[in-house]
Amino acid sequence: MLVMDQGVVEEWLSEFKTLPEAAVSSYAAALKEKTSLVPALYKVIRENYSDLLEPVCNQLFEFYRSGELRLQRFTLQFLPELVWTYLSVTAGRDPHCSGCIEALLLGIYNLEIVDKDGQSKLLSFTVPSLSKPSVYHEPSAIGSLALTEGALANHGLSRVVYSGPHLQRETFTAQNRFEVLTFLLLCYNAALSYMSSTSLQSLCQLSSRICICGYPRQQLRRYKGISSRVMVTSEFLVQLITGIHFALCNGESDLGSKALEDVLYRAQLELYPEALLVGNAIKSSLRGADLKANKEGTRSIQVEITPTASRISRNAVTSLSIRGHRWKRHDSQENSIDSPDISPAGPIPEISVTGVSGERVANGELLRSRTEGEALGGAAEVGVDSRGHLEVRRQKSVRRHLEEGPASGGRA
Repeated sequence: MLVMDQGVVEEWLSEFKTLPEAAVSSYAAALKEKTSLVPALYKVIRENYSDLLEPVCNQLFEFYRSGELRLQRFTLQFLPELVWTYLSVTAGRDPHCSGCIEALLLGIYNLEIVDKDGQSKLLSFTVPSLSKPSVYHEPSAIGSLALTEGALANHGLSRVVYSGPHLQRETFTAQNRFEVLTFLLLCYNAALSYMSSTSLQSLCQLSSRICICGYPRQQLRRYKGISSRVMVTSEFLVQLITGIHFALCNGESDLGSKALEDVLYRAQLELYPEALLVGNAIKSSLRGADLKANKEGTRSIQVEITPTASRISRNAVTSLSIRGHRWKRHDSQENSIDSPDISPAGPIPEISVTGVSGERVANGELLRSRTEGEALGGAAEVGVDSRGHLEVRRQKSVRRHLEEGPASGGRA
């Protein structure tokens, strides 16, 4: 460590101790102007045998315990590097070098699981519904969802998952190590938009190192750190993927892509379905996407959102379209009643009619046949035969009149 960096750290340690409580807020706002302080602190954390490591950890814990939000975020930006230093020392069977880091991690954890009154927190998470749009999906892009009775009953209902209360921990053990580290990563991911690019790079490096150490991929990555394997859990990998997703969309596309591939590689070896599901979903959503190369500007996550204007098709059957169809049909019926003389447009199809003698009668002869039938004293009936032709049938009284007419005249 350079003498200049050591002087910057020592000055930072001394000025906060003599700071009055009323000036804490202004001091937190001025920390951003000290550009040389953050790189110097990273160097102290990476040197396990540095004499400044213990006072730096104590100072970071005082920052977090102060309750000032900007000081807490200042401490959280070093969390990935602190986690990797602790895990690497633990895997190297040298726990004496990580005592102050372990105390800092446990102190942050115990502060986060309780509220201001000292009561245990109960964290709640709302599970998103596929039928409602979110920042990750659009219902129109998924396709038609089956409108079953159960789906309609659950529509509009939100499912809430609760986490906690969490137990306070005094020491790290093999059973609770990743329970504590997973919760700390959850707190880190909640403040991702405030993290610097150096912190996001440290998160990607942490993810790659944890997942490849002790495996054949370590030689491909040419990482010459520890060679022993570090045990991980599925929940821990999911929290890593969440941070990697944000880093991918905010200027760390190269490191983020490598970290995502390494996490998926480890998840396949461990057969962790949750990590595989989340990792592959993010990988598919970013395939072919134009990731932002700049590291400045608004922090965000890049997603594809369907335009709201074309969300409903013009041919979609809705209650409004059905109501409009009824109005149109009702108006057409009223118009036909008001103007009965209006003939339909277009040519009138020719209908062939069969007369009494069996000969086909043209369309114009039908009215003449009906007139002759009525003149003979009977009405003509029009029916439809099996072939679909119209047939003129005279009543029995008319036929009898024609048959008896000549006979009666002869007898006379």
